[in-house]
Amino acid sequence: MKLKIGIPKGSLENATIDLFRRAGYNITTSSRSYFPAIDDPEMECMLIRAQEMARYVEDGILDAGLTGRDWVEESEAQVHAVADLVYAKQSFGKVRWVLAVPESSDFHSVKDLQGKIIATELVATTKRYLAANGVSAKVEFSWGATEVKPPVLADAIVEVTETGSSLRANKLKIIDTVLESNTQLIANRASWEDPWKRQKLEDLQMLLEGAINALGKVGLMLNVQECDLQKVLAVLPALKTPTISHLSNSDWMAVNTILDESTVRHIIPRLKEAGAQGIVEYPLNKIVM
Repeated sequence: MKLKIGIPKGSLENATIDLFRRAGYNITTSSRSYFPAIDDPEMECMLIRAQEMARYVEDGILDAGLTGRDWVEESEAQVHAVADLVYAKQSFGKVRWVLAVPESSDFHSVKDLQGKIIATELVATTKRYLAANGVSAKVEFSWGATEVKPPVLADAIVEVTETGSSLRANKLKIIDTVLESNTQLIANRASWEDPWKRQKLEDLQMLLEGAINALGKVGLMLNVQECDLQKVLAVLPALKTPTISHLSNSDWMAVNTILDESTVRHIIPRLKEAGAQGIVEYPLNKIVM
């Protein structure tokens, strides 16, 4: 048996393949093929646009796939959400679909867009959002370059953003958030009921979540004399609980902990001042909770 899984092609492709690598799966892509190789003989991969993933999973062409929660909601696909995997192409956070208008416009809320034109790739969701706010507007599908359409081709847009930098560069301002989204591992409902496939998916979920838990984290180990231990522990972040063990020399202790990578450059010099020796920083692939 094989588990057929969809890998999102496009903006999430590289981040997803890197996440799988951290989880222990090596995926090799080719510019001439939509079927990447994976070093698990019980899995088959296929590159599919995130916008289409939920439909193919719902239809059973794929057992599972990774796509945005936004595209699952847009297509109203009947699939099983196995796990929320909070990563994006540029960051470890969620993304937002926002309602944006020209900075120079008099639009300040969705109510101001009554009878106007809104361009977006997320048509069905935008229509539901407008209906929920009692606004009637024309929603046009955008084939790309959505940020450049206001004010000539549209009065407003609904567009996805991580940082808002592209919107600001095109002199647009955000007036509301339509939907917050993150990547999901989704499964075909029949596949989820199959014991072998469910076990395979649950194993994959655990490893992918472990890889996400390790993003931005590093391990730190060091040696310290017992008389200096409390000074060293005082340098470490208060919410961290390091592992402490005796070395063969009973006067010395080994300390092992996990820290945010961004803080280590500030902490290591202070640890050295506090008496730590043999300080080693090492990368992490997975943290399984």
